[in-house]
Amino acid sequence: LWAFLIGIAVLVLIDYIQLLIPESVGLIIDELDKDTINRALMVEKITQIIYITLIIVFGRFLWRVAIFGTSRRIEYEIRNKMFLHATRLPQSFYSQEKVGGLMTYFINDLEALRMAYGPGILMLIDGLVLGGLAVYKMFSLQKTLTYYAAIPMVLLIIVMVLTGRIMQMKYKARQGAFESLSDFTQENFSGITVIKAYVREIKEAMFFRKKNLELYDKDLNFVKTMILVQISISIAINAVILVIIGYGGYAVLYSGLSIGDLTAYLSYFFTLIWPTMALAQFISIHNQAKASSKRIGAFLDEKVTVTDELDSISVSKLRPRIRANNLTFKYPDGDKPVLKNVNFEINEGEMVGILGRTGSGKSSLVDLLLRIYNLDRDMLFIDEYDIMKLKIKEVRDLIGYVPQDNFLYSDTIYNNIGFSHDIVDKEVVHDSAKLADVYDNIMDFSDQFDTVLGERGTTVSGGQKQRISIARALAKNPEILILDDSVSAVDTKTEEAIIKNLHKVRKGKTTIFIAHRISTVKRMDKIILLDQGEIVAIGNHKTLLKTSPLYQDMVKRQELESMVKGEEVHA
Repeated sequence: LWAFLIGIAVLVLIDYIQLLIPESVGLIIDELDKDTINRALMVEKITQIIYITLIIVFGRFLWRVAIFGTSRRIEYEIRNKMFLHATRLPQSFYSQEKVGGLMTYFINDLEALRMAYGPGILMLIDGLVLGGLAVYKMFSLQKTLTYYAAIPMVLLIIVMVLTGRIMQMKYKARQGAFESLSDFTQENFSGITVIKAYVREIKEAMFFRKKNLELYDKDLNFVKTMILVQISISIAINAVILVIIGYGGYAVLYSGLSIGDLTAYLSYFFTLIWPTMALAQFISIHNQAKASSKRIGAFLDEKVTVTDELDSISVSKLRPRIRANNLTFKYPDGDKPVLKNVNFEINEGEMVGILGRTGSGKSSLVDLLLRIYNLDRDMLFIDEYDIMKLKIKEVRDLIGYVPQDNFLYSDTIYNNIGFSHDIVDKEVVHDSAKLADVYDNIMDFSDQFDTVLGERGTTVSGGQKQRISIARALAKNPEILILDDSVSAVDTKTEEAIIKNLHKVRKGKTTIFIAHRISTVKRMDKIILLDQGEIVAIGNHKTLLKTSPLYQDMVKRQELESMVKGEEVHA
């Protein structure tokens, strides 16, 4: 606020001072028209103009720093606020919104907002103050001429007001078309491999052309409205110039207006041109910012639903014990429970497999353990504490997670593995890579651990992505480690090596494998078998082979699949 006030004060001062120049120029011209020139007065006025010019140069620098610099800081602060808000929004928000559309908030809409706080404030203050002072000076010199000159300017203001709302609507439509194009482009770049595999390049290019044409049309409509305003300004300015030249010449000849005064009057009017154009541009900038601020406001008003409860407690040391008590859960936008009356207990230090067919609720259980969603009280416990009463940060600090989609950042392998640490220890990174059985693969790369991965880890294979993700979770050394179908892309030999390593280093800590394959869970201390959101059996591999028909069926089917694959390989 203070920076804005200082900038505005300096701007007003400069607007006032610069209008002293036409007055001095008019006096110099009148002096030159005399038979005897007062040299001392001439030197005084020229010196005054030089001093005024220097003050204007310094003042313009000062208000630019104060106003434009502050507008940049506002943009910076709002962008930080938006990003922090984005990290806190629930998963349900991202299931409905697209990344490309969200990016337009952070780029185009914020830019429109910054323009309102920077150039917008300049144009408004300059338009009102400099324009008002110029009109006052013109009125002081020749009232009648000013009345005539005001007629086109009043008509111009009416045009600008009428077109303001139209411009806002057209800008909003333009932003919507840009958001749609961004969504489409981002989605296609992410799925470029699929596009190539299905030979859809030409078809997608045609769709892009259509989206791009929509943006072009909306943009053109907006630009046409802006040009209409600019043409109106030009017509009004030229009309006023004709009035000044016509009536001003008449006033010099018959009304006693001096040539110096007419020159000063013209200078004041030419000074008035910028405020007039500035006000027109301000209306455009203001309407763009208004449309963008509504979009940003709607984004910032999105509710953060997953937060610490009012009576949440802080526990210094949580033991890695997990218990579900009649756990029932359905997604916020769902109509059926994905988990129904689930009861189980995972003891400290156990290695547990959660097995089930697709859609049985395995990943939903992981989401609840990570507090991605809210659930009812007294249904899920960590170390005998209701998870809904624990602080979210403490719960997530306790857990190392390897997601199903194995997301990797476009960064070095070293930084990806050490992601959970502010200061990454080299020994921890290397040891974690060895435990995940990916160390040798990394060392085969030309840049080894300094290899920069492509977006979402596209430069490494699916199996390497999984193992780097496992190494990242191991580097955190969590009390509870959850691997969500995280060895599905590796062969059984590598899978066995990873599980064997985990048995060695995870003593006293809890490890949970979410899996489809029997080979992943058969050496676990306990297997929890889920089907259609319900637990149908709990026990180790041998026990379930004897007692669970579903488990027996899954074992037989996977054995048959292995035999078929073996025959194909043999052939």
